[in-house]
Amino acid sequence: MRVITAKTAGFCYGVKRAVELCIKAAEDSERCVTLGPIIHNNSVIADLAARGVRVIDDVTQAREGDTVVLRSHGVGEEEYKSLEERKIRIVDATCPSVAKIHKIVRRAERDGRLPIVIGEREHPEVRAIEGWCGESECFETAEQLSDWLEKVPDCKDKPLTLVFQTTLGKRVFDKCSEIAKKLCTNAEIFDTICDTTNSRQREAECLAKLADAMIVVGAPHSGNSRRLADICRKHCGRVYFIETAAELEDNFASQFKPTDVVGITAGASAPSWIIKEVKQKMMEESRDEVFTEQATPIADATDDAVIVAPAADDAEPVEETVESFEEMLEKSIKTLHTGEKVIGVVAAITPTEISVDLGIKQSGYIPISELTDDPNAKIEDIVKVGQEIETFVTRVNDVEGTVMLSRKRLDAIKSWSDIEVAKDNRTVVEGVVTEENKGGVVVTVRGVRVFVPASRTGLAREAAMTELLKKKVKLVITEVNQSRRRVVGSIGAASNDEKREKSEKIWNEIEVGKKYDGTVKSLTSYGAFVDIGGIDGMVHVSELSWTHIKHPSDVLAAGDKVPVYVLGFDKEKKKISLGYKDPSGNPWSRFTEGHNVGDIVNVKIVKLMAFGAFAEIIPGVDGLIHISQLADRRVNVPSEVVREGQNVDVKITAIDNEKQKVSLSIRAVVAPESMPLTDSEVEEARNEERGSVVVYDTDTPTDFNED
Repeated sequence: MRVITAKTAGFCYGVKRAVELCIKAAEDSERCVTLGPIIHNNSVIADLAARGVRVIDDVTQAREGDTVVLRSHGVGEEEYKSLEERKIRIVDATCPSVAKIHKIVRRAERDGRLPIVIGEREHPEVRAIEGWCGESECFETAEQLSDWLEKVPDCKDKPLTLVFQTTLGKRVFDKCSEIAKKLCTNAEIFDTICDTTNSRQREAECLAKLADAMIVVGAPHSGNSRRLADICRKHCGRVYFIETAAELEDNFASQFKPTDVVGITAGASAPSWIIKEVKQKMMEESRDEVFTEQATPIADATDDAVIVAPAADDAEPVEETVESFEEMLEKSIKTLHTGEKVIGVVAAITPTEISVDLGIKQSGYIPISELTDDPNAKIEDIVKVGQEIETFVTRVNDVEGTVMLSRKRLDAIKSWSDIEVAKDNRTVVEGVVTEENKGGVVVTVRGVRVFVPASRTGLAREAAMTELLKKKVKLVITEVNQSRRRVVGSIGAASNDEKREKSEKIWNEIEVGKKYDGTVKSLTSYGAFVDIGGIDGMVHVSELSWTHIKHPSDVLAAGDKVPVYVLGFDKEKKKISLGYKDPSGNPWSRFTEGHNVGDIVNVKIVKLMAFGAFAEIIPGVDGLIHISQLADRRVNVPSEVVREGQNVDVKITAIDNEKQKVSLSIRAVVAPESMPLTDSEVEEARNEERGSVVVYDTDTPTDFNED
């Protein structure tokens, strides 16, 4: 008979630590109590009682001078505070994995999220977790979670935080995660199931498949021990669930054949000495009842694998090699699991998939879509028949005997370290939007799927997510949970970071006259706002054209790419004034370059006023013909001599460069012998012009309205 003991059988780290802390506390204090049984094992409790440790059920039972040991399941926040307020010494033996859950639900409540606890509602660990948050929900199965999400109004849109009892099975986590991802729009999921629990359950399953009988050591009221027994019953027809070796029937080992394999596993609360007692009893009974006196135990009872070999009457003891648990499993039921990296040999290539020989009974296949992210890549350039290839297992189908593989996923795994670094350094990364997901989009970054919530896409609230599909985007990684293969990013944050960097650069380098290539963002009645690369500046309507315009839209439109230059800026107020019209096209400059006082030019009458007429000399420059200069006779109103739109010859009599004003005269052309204006006439003309509401300035075009 072969007896195999699972390596993970017995105390987990949290339970072992709690028992050790309790023993030390009993040695260091006169009165040591535990808040609830420190462990789900009557033998251990009895041993602690012999050391003077007693059990209390409530914090109110603790007395002054007691040392209270908190068990690995932990306690709620109110119980903890109650002990502190009474200044009772506390030895906190809460399992670190459980304490982590307390922090998660406490932070979730602080952030306005609803904690969801998946686990046995009445289990001490679950009650303690709920004690670290106010409002919470607890579900024992994935079905209960699904029913709640379907029936309770608005719960799907609430910000939810899911945590799991540490001793739950991995399948429960997978089911609940799938449901939450499918039905919820704002859920964060934490894989808080203990790794030791997962390993213990996987080993129990593998061992149950191999063994003819299984012995599960653990207390009936221990949740993780009961789950081990249930797992074993699914794969082995003979399962014995016991708490101590004393529960094994007399002559128990005689029920097995010499060729039988018996597996032993144990829950987290089973101490090693009880497991050794079970193994020892198996050996003693098998030696007495099955084998002859010469039967020689090949290995000591403390080894992972115990083999007892019968010997002939006249033969020397047969020496056999002791195999480890992993070696025997590898030889008997070698299989693959989702998430493993494997190396195989390319056996065949078809237009849709690549066949890979993995050296096991299952056949491996890589769909072409899982080979590479490069749409232009050629298969024959990547793999060839007979080539060794490393891949990632995405799905194992034991019924069909197939293993689905992915080269892309393996490449993605290798990119995880880069993603982690990008998150820590807040580095902007690039990716392609590959799909629209409920509540956001998925961006593929170096083979890693990054979820970007709708609120972080940078799109307007009413915009469709499909606008981003197949586009290359920049984003910042905000959250990485490698154990759950979850990455969250923000396109908006990357855009803001980029704008901030560009803005800082512009403010550091800005100077009057500097030119930029800008983009018109918006138009108003008084000007246009132009983005010059991270900062918006304003072009006043007077800086858009040298000629008069009614609205900025006469010159520009939103989205136009335009060259602009800096007229002025205020770093404190973060304001920039920009110019758009070409300085070389200044009409006054063109006028002064080609005209002088005394020149006779042909002009166009553009506006009649009570004190004279304005005439356009060149586009953008007008001059004033005072009423006294309209003719060589007295004129009562300008309309007696000229009309709007009429072309007349005039003489330039004065040019004021400072005010950019020109004085013209028809009288000096038609009657050159006429005397110039007397001082009183000049003063009268000035007074008339000052009294008018019209302010003439060729740099700021006007429509010359009197009002």
